[in-house]
Parts: sequence; C-alpha cells; structure tokens
Amino acid sequence: MMHMTFYWGKKVTLLFDFWRTDSWASYAITLLACFIFALFYQYMEDRRQRFRIISANFRRNYPSPPSAAVNAPLLYTFPTVGGKWNSARFATAIVFGINSAIGYMLMLAVMSFNGGVFVAVVLGLAIGYLLFRIGDEDDVSVDNPCACA
Repeated sequence: MMHMTFYWGKKVTLLFDFWRTDSWASYAITLLACFIFALFYQYMEDRRQRFRIISANFRRNYPSPPSAAVNAPLLYTFPTVGGKWNSARFATAIVFGINSAIGYMLMLAVMSFNGGVFVAVVLGLAIGYLLFRIGDEDDVSVDNPCACA
C-alpha cells in the first residue's frame, strides 16, 4: 500500500521493490544513503556550475574567428574552439544529465512520504549546499532555484 500522507516508521519501500526496510538498522542505512545522495547532488551541481564558469572564461580568452557563414550563408560549418560543440559544453551536458537523474531520484524518494527520508534528503541538500556552494554567489548565476532540476 502506498502512503498518501507523511508517516514516521521504519517500514519503507524506496524507489524499487527490492529496497525495503524492515529493521531499524536497514532504515538507518537507507536514511544515510538518502543523505549521501543529496550531498552528492549538491557536489555535482557545484561541479556543473564550475564547468560553466571555466567554459565561459575559455571562450572569453579565445574568441572564435569570424564565421564563414557571412560569405556562404547556406553552407553549415561546425564552430571552432569555443563554439557551440566544444568538449567543455559536452562535459557540462553530461554532468547536467547525471545531476538531473540524481535530483529526480531524490524527488521520488521523498515521494515515499516517509518523514525520515524527507528529513534526510533535506538535511543532505542543506549541508551539501553549506559545504560545496556557499561563497559562489558572486561567480554563478542561478538559472533554476529548484533543488531537483
């Protein structure tokens, strides 16, 4: 039976049928796993923002030459260094995908409606923000304030 309101108890089915807790030890390990995943989410978000800063600085220091599209507008050419398809953007996209997957898994874990899981995820996000993201407000513009996107 799936709960529709928050409940406090050690019996939780989290994300998969095989991830069930029936003792206080397994429940504590599950809460620790949720906490660590939330910390890791904030760490990955910090890495993604740092990649964006490095990529922006790289493009600023090495501007691309004038596009050949001015002379031949119907011929598509791949951008050069600092362009749309460079390796830094590709790495940022991969990190974004991993981070999004972790964020959605955390959201689904909270949707188990177990109070302990909710507290573990929120504490993990808050402590992860404190450890990894405090002090970067001057360097990073936040695109989306949602913690799971």
